[in-house]
Amino acid sequence: MTEKTVLMEKDARGVATVTLNRPEVFNGYNEALLTSLRDVYVELDSDPSIRAVLLRGAGKHFSAGADVNWFKELATAEPSVRIAASRLSTAAMRALDECSKPTIALVQNACFGGGAGYAAACDIVIASEDARFAITEVRLGITPAPILNQVLKALGGRQARRYAVTAETFDVNRAQDIGFVHEICPVGGLDDAAEPTVDAILRNGPIAVSKTKEMIGIYSGTNLSDETADELAGISAAGRDTEEGIEGFSAFLEKRTPVWYPGDK
Repeated sequence: MTEKTVLMEKDARGVATVTLNRPEVFNGYNEALLTSLRDVYVELDSDPSIRAVLLRGAGKHFSAGADVNWFKELATAEPSVRIAASRLSTAAMRALDECSKPTIALVQNACFGGGAGYAAACDIVIASEDARFAITEVRLGITPAPILNQVLKALGGRQARRYAVTAETFDVNRAQDIGFVHEICPVGGLDDAAEPTVDAILRNGPIAVSKTKEMIGIYSGTNLSDETADELAGISAAGRDTEEGIEGFSAFLEKRTPVWYPGDK
């Protein structure tokens, strides 16, 4: 029996816990995981008994981004398959980002690429002291289009300009300094650290909370239209066919420096 790529459980208070469940590949996403993640968040969004949603990763890491094996498949796939994959990525991020329930990411260790997108899409991020973050896509010669709207909301344009174009790794303290992380806790202490925030949410009127989230999305102008989401998916898919996209992924697989790097000064 195939193990589920995304687990979901809810307690008597109406607090749901969603777990990325591919620890053998550092919770890297593939088609199955993204489909399950999207569907789970759509289900939770429509469930009136749900008051808050925790997102976490099984095992040592929160999420190291894409599953390399899936990217290998996409590299030789038909264009229609690649655009479908990009649309799925964008849809999963939107489902998380636009969920009407309060969402809390519990982050440990690696939070890279799409994993950083998951965290950015959550309302609140609590991270342990070992957490590390990076928006890594440009290292592969592609853009972070499917997660860009969420990253902009979490970092703002100024910090996004730095970290999305440098792909630098930044630690949890820097993440808190630039507003990506709200709270830092000791390693192994994510559950204890989250509980006061969950309790604070549960003390509030659930309809008022959902309406407040909705208004923030509307009046900040940060929610994606279907047209813009499809445009971002198209940019993402097209990037894989470019000379840079092909070279970047080849260099990654071959564990070599891409041809565009001129070397140290």
